[in-house]
Amino acid sequence: MILYPEFYLKNVKEISIKLLRDNKIKGLILDVDNTLIDINRKIIDGAEEWCNNLKKHGIRICILSNTSNEEKAKDVAKKLEVPYIFFAKKPFKKGFYRAQKLLDIEKSREIAVVGDQLFTDIIGANRAKMVPILVQPVDKKDLWYTKIKRPIENIVIKRYIKSMGEK
Repeated sequence: MILYPEFYLKNVKEISIKLLRDNKIKGLILDVDNTLIDINRKIIDGAEEWCNNLKKHGIRICILSNTSNEEKAKDVAKKLEVPYIFFAKKPFKKGFYRAQKLLDIEKSREIAVVGDQLFTDIIGANRAKMVPILVQPVDKKDLWYTKIKRPIENIVIKRYIKSMGEK
């Protein structure tokens, strides 16, 4: 289903080299808001070390954010030493394909998209034929426009979790 991720994890740091290798993933496209940073723009503890470890193992990483605030995306990208794209207009495919080009990975199934929202990150990843990884939001607080969607997303996530138990 286009709304369902392939993996549902607590946070980005649960994405291990083993998980990526087992699934033939060579690159990661990362969301920013409530995936890497909280509402106050504080990056999650250990994100830099996690990112550096992945890069040491040859995993290519870039940021793809819907934020129209370039400085926010740029600040996170600078801390992680990765390229970024802001105002991506997810779930439209164009931003995902731009990120794929930045990563220089030909096969879209070798790229995982990591984010906290079904209606932007997961739908977009599925539409672009990439591997969708949903993570729990970093913060309970959301931007106003995300707050509107969260209750619906939570219903879908509960159904997803239930469907995984039935397999």
